[in-house]
This record gives sequence, C-alpha cells and structure tokens, in this order.
Amino acid sequence: MDILFILLNVVALLLFVGILIIMQKKHVSFSKRVFTALGLGIALGLALNFIYGATSEVLAESVQWYNLIGTGYVKLLQMIVMPLVFISILGAFTKITIGKNFGKMAAIILSFLIGTTAVAAVVGIGSAAIFDLNSDQIVQGDAESARAEYYEGRSAEVADKALPQQILDLVPANPFLDFTGARSTSTIAVVIFAAFLGFAYLGVSRRDKDNATIIKKGIDAGYALVMSVVKIVLRLTPFGILAIMARTVATSDFGAIFNLGKFVVASYVALAIVFGMHLLIISLSGLNPITYLKKAAEPLLFAFTSRSSAGTLPININTQTSKLGVSEGIANFSGSFGLSIGQNGCAGVYPAMLAFMIAPSQGINPLDPMFILTVVAVVAISSFGVAGVGGGATFAAILVLSALNLPVALAGLLVSVEPLIDMGRTAVNVSGSMTAGVATAKITGELDKEVYDTPLKTQTAEA
Repeated sequence: MDILFILLNVVALLLFVGILIIMQKKHVSFSKRVFTALGLGIALGLALNFIYGATSEVLAESVQWYNLIGTGYVKLLQMIVMPLVFISILGAFTKITIGKNFGKMAAIILSFLIGTTAVAAVVGIGSAAIFDLNSDQIVQGDAESARAEYYEGRSAEVADKALPQQILDLVPANPFLDFTGARSTSTIAVVIFAAFLGFAYLGVSRRDKDNATIIKKGIDAGYALVMSVVKIVLRLTPFGILAIMARTVATSDFGAIFNLGKFVVASYVALAIVFGMHLLIISLSGLNPITYLKKAAEPLLFAFTSRSSAGTLPININTQTSKLGVSEGIANFSGSFGLSIGQNGCAGVYPAMLAFMIAPSQGINPLDPMFILTVVAVVAISSFGVAGVGGGATFAAILVLSALNLPVALAGLLVSVEPLIDMGRTAVNVSGSMTAGVATAKITGELDKEVYDTPLKTQTAEA
C-alpha cells in the first residue's frame, strides 16, 4: 500500500511539472513560470504534510524521488559554481576598464559587503532585544541535544585556530583542491587564485601583446562556454523550485516552528530590516528601489527556496548583467566575493542574535555598548570565508561564539527551525551581494542606466 501512495505522490509532482512544461511551450514569461512553480510547490507540500505528516515513512520515500528534480537541479548549479567563479574573475581582467580600476572597484565592493554585515549584526542584536530573546526559551529534545554536542565539538576545532591561521586558510595552497570545494574557504581561495592569474595577464599584456591576445581569446572562449552551460541550467529553474518548495513544506515540523515562533519572527523582522537597508542603498545611489525589487525577485526567490548562495550565483550574475545593467566585471566580483565574504543574513544577523541570547547565561549584559561593539567587530572579521551553501550560518555562528568565548550549543538547539530561517537568511545574503554590485557600478560609472530602467517584461533571465 505504501508503494501505491509513493507512486501517487510522484505522479502529483509530475502533473505539476507538466503544467510548467505547457506554460513554457506557450511562451509564458520566465518570471510567471517561476512564481507559478513556487505556488504549486507550496500547495503540494502542504497537502503532503497534512495527509502524511512531516515524519511519515511514505513522505520520506516520496521526498527521495522529489530530490531527483530538486536536489538534482541544485547540484547542477553547484557543478558550475567553481568554473563560473574562476572564469568570471579571470575574464574581468580582460576588460581594460576593470584592469585600471580594479583596486577601487574591489575596495568599494568589499566595503559594502563588510559594512552591511556589521550593520546587520546591530540589527540582529536590536531585534533580539526587542523580542526579549534568551537561551532559556529554547526547548531541548533528543535531536537538539545531539546537534548541540556536535557543534561543541566543531567549536573546539575552531578554537584551536588563531585569527592569523584562519586568515591563512583563505590562501589557496593547492588551487586544484579548492576547485573541488573541499574546504569551507574554497570559494574565496579560487577567487584569489583567479585574481593572481588576472594580474599576471595584465603584466603579459604590457610586455607581450601577441601572447596577451591569445590568452584573452582563450579566456573569452572559456567564459562563453561556461555561460552557455549556465543558460542551459537556468532554464530548469521553475522545475527545481517546484520540487524544492514541495519537499521543504512537506517535511516542515510546524509544531516545532510554533514553539520557537518568537525566535522565527524576530529573525525575519531583522532580515526584513536588513533587506530594507539594501533598498535604501539602492535609493541613495540614485536608482529606483522598486525596479531593483522587481528585477532581483527571481534570484532572491531561488535563494529562498534552495538555501544556497553558491547555487544562486549563476542567476545572481545573470540578473545583474542582463537586467540591472551592471558591467560583467563588477557583477562577477560582487557575486563571487558575496559567496564567502559579508553574508548579511548568515554571517551578520544570525550569529549576533545568538550571542545576545547566550550572553546573560554567562553573566554578560548583552546591551553593554562594549559587548555590542565587540560582537560587531568579531562578526565583520569572521564574515570572511563563510561557506556559500546551506549550513554557512552555523559555521559563522561557531566562529563568532568561539571568538567571544560563548558556548555554541544554542545553534544546535535551533535545528527544528533552521531550514525555515535559513531560507530568509540566504535570500538576504544574495541581495547583499547584488546591492554591492549595483551600487559599485553606479559609483564607478559602469552601470548601464538604460538597461536598469528597461521594463522587466522585455527582459529575460534566459537571454
């Protein structure tokens, strides 16, 4: 009988996939297909959760089949992340303007990423204070206890590394190992390696024009090939969102979410304020924030459903260049840097909230100005090298809490609501990197205002 129910669940997903295929054949806009997929996924997930319950064996088996589409799509995106990061950074150096303005451009992007993360930490502390959050409010079950013990073990590993060693970990001793994503700092290591090659190219271009021309043609050809793969994968976005959202909603423990409702609400209030800060930055740059909101919706929606900043990178860069008018070089740098540096949600809001909640149990006044300044400084420094995949917030929390000599077990006690909160955090991370790209392009004069102001309906992420 279970096999029959599993089959019915798979057929239901395939029927919704069929609807999206029909919409695609009828040339329904990409945006409408993405939002339709989101709605269908939520509806299907709620139905499955109501019928079977979040922990049923039938649902667990059904989700395995759903993962063929959902997780399969995310893996395809992750497959092209490292090649895209590498060729995007290297390709940026073949643009003369980027070569001349690299220092200024990189400094502005990093200032936005790190600065907004520091502000996000303050917002996280403020939200935790307003909602009067503390560690005593967290219910501890078997799953939470096991996760807490695991995080305490991870904390010991982090504590063994001094800050200079953590900085050294960013340097790619073996770039080929980092291309596999073997380390939490692999993405930033690939960025550094590509930048070295980029500067080497600039040196060759000054000394040997003929070889520089050959190298540029090779880089441009590689970039064209990788972007062609990106476009193929992006066409699968509606199907990926459908399966991911159905799985997420179907397996959500709404009882646990209700018990930790105040923490969830406080987290989303903080994330909403940080997102509002992004819109304010866009507005202060002399651009229409509503236009940004409309055009950034697709990558933000995918980041929300997939919980992967790295997986969202291809959509992030494509949206910046084709919809928001950001030059390729700046879009590539802001998107790539944003994977591991200055993630506003995961490395800013979340660790700061946990530090505020834990401080009273250690005899620390969480509203002490010196404590707040210390948290903000540690958050800003620790935001370097945060992994751009699901779980990056946990790594950031371990770094921050360990640096503050606070116990890290609380991060494990929030395991039941982690996926729900991580969805919002990841969307804010991606918005932060896109905001840095748009604002930097405007400041450096490399924003195509005509493209930015072009109505969304005439643009497409698949172009």
